[in-house]
Amino acid sequence: MPTKRRRLDPVFHALSDPTRRAVVEHLTQGPAAVSDLARSHDMALPSFLQHLKVLHDSGLVRSRKTGRVRTCQLVPQPLTQAEGWLAGQRALWERRLDQLDDYLVRLNRKESRT
Repeated sequence: MPTKRRRLDPVFHALSDPTRRAVVEHLTQGPAAVSDLARSHDMALPSFLQHLKVLHDSGLVRSRKTGRVRTCQLVPQPLTQAEGWLAGQRALWERRLDQLDDYLVRLNRKESRT
């Protein structure tokens, strides 16, 4: 289990930034050239390239160069793994909240009788 968590750390780190989330959203429409991705962000290209590096290092994005154009593509598998982890956390907390609710209902009934 700790190994899976360690693999998710870079994914959640990459998704923690709004610029990187915007790039991921853009890439859900299909592959895009770096210049097209950078155009919609108000920052210098070297700064934008640092964001792409974080996405690449997390495994969320891969790129290829054809001639002078570098094209990025979304890799959905890390998102699927993160989604699985989040679903497990949601189920855990829903179960705990249900147990708390049951306990509070029983406690309320007990106090009502006395």
